[in-house]
Amino acid sequence: MHKLAQLDHKYVWHPFTQMRDWLNREPIMITSGKGSVLRDTQGRKYLDANASIWTNLHGHAHPKINAAIQKQLKKISHSSALGLANEPASLLAEKLVKAASSPHSARRIPHSAFKSSAIRNPQLAKVFFSDDGSTAMEVALKLAYVHARRTGRSKTPKFLSLQGAYHGDTVGAVALGHIDLFHKTFSSLLFKTDQVMAPYCYRCPFNRAKPERADAREYRKCNHECIDLVEKQFAAQKRKRNPYSAFVFEPLMQGAAGMIPQPRDWLRRVAEIARGHGAQLIADEVMTGFGRTGVAEAKTAAPGASLFACHHEGVQPDFLALAKGLTGGYLPMAATLTTQTVFDAFLGDYSEFKTFFHGHSFTGNQLGAAAALASLGLLQNPASLKARQNLQQSLSAELQTLWSLPQVGDIRQVGLVVGIELVRNWQTRQPFDLREQASIRVCEAMARRGVLTRPIGNVIPLLPPYCTTPKQLKQIISVLHASIHEQLAG
Repeated sequence: MHKLAQLDHKYVWHPFTQMRDWLNREPIMITSGKGSVLRDTQGRKYLDANASIWTNLHGHAHPKINAAIQKQLKKISHSSALGLANEPASLLAEKLVKAASSPHSARRIPHSAFKSSAIRNPQLAKVFFSDDGSTAMEVALKLAYVHARRTGRSKTPKFLSLQGAYHGDTVGAVALGHIDLFHKTFSSLLFKTDQVMAPYCYRCPFNRAKPERADAREYRKCNHECIDLVEKQFAAQKRKRNPYSAFVFEPLMQGAAGMIPQPRDWLRRVAEIARGHGAQLIADEVMTGFGRTGVAEAKTAAPGASLFACHHEGVQPDFLALAKGLTGGYLPMAATLTTQTVFDAFLGDYSEFKTFFHGHSFTGNQLGAAAALASLGLLQNPASLKARQNLQQSLSAELQTLWSLPQVGDIRQVGLVVGIELVRNWQTRQPFDLREQASIRVCEAMARRGVLTRPIGNVIPLLPPYCTTPKQLKQIISVLHASIHEQLAG
């Protein structure tokens, strides 16, 4: 065993990992990366098929992001945001607000269920920096909670999120989640939040369609009961005289829930319901942000260059939580964007103590902000937009080859996010017992063939860096095909 692997075994505790299993084998020890390729201590090469857990947008060692960090290093690497400001964080805040400005923000969206003829989307105006996706959501939760109390909406604010939701691992973020496997252990630490059915078309009890060799959203037969349930949930809470303060969601695709995609118009319609009941919207775009969900259709959403999933359906939230790809996958940094209205609720005389009493040592870190500015520049380049469009189309084409495998039940693609759900047989949709580690075995077989990703339950996620070439994409899908056949056939 390599000496670095020995040190890892001796001292390191890995996240979401059964360490007994980990200690039984030599880990892949990554030492370098370039573009979509990673290298380990043995000199072996791997394709990074999940962008290093959904973070690395432009590839490793990108020259423009490297240069931006090196330039900032010559000035200063960090100074506190408590009582001080800095250049790159100020520039980044401006660019994030502009990037997150939707042309639909000022328009009114109709909703026939309410007497008011239309509901206005808000404008995002302020940025609170933190460290990662969990903290970005924690900030949004605390701001929404205090805002609801100070505006008189509720003395005991309540939150509604989706079945299977995962919004991070800080205590507030965990309270918003509904995955027992992750959260049940900590239940006594949490405040109660409600959940409502997520639109999981492949396993929806209301979907009367028999399995087909296509994304379940394309052949589903239902009456949008999942949307009706959202309306009923809001109405029921209103009758309790404590209406929901906020509705929390990942737009277009729920990540850790198992890459669960939302059918077209679901997000727009449930956002209208929430707005109609006076609730704020908290959008968790930690995974979906910065172009990951692809190019919006201009006829139904914001312009194709929009970087955020919400804008694909003309939705602008009151809170937009960003992390992961914010710095291009280089440094831990997060941001929570919100409105002037929310900001104003925290203004007052010092003696009123209306300050937002929340912070992080590395808030607005200069190196992270410099990397994020460089990443935004790359994302907003027309050539980058075109490359993402081409990659999205190539990925869709390559994925079609997987339908020949009887263990592939559903292939779910939203832009450059893919989830392949593995089953015993596609005609029955029967899942593997998680104890069988079917998807883990497939990912281990992929690693032996030089492709890295990490499963979620029985789902294999693919989130390639935007620099992935057609040849590399073909290799990723070919390796996945061979690994499924090797591990699960027969």
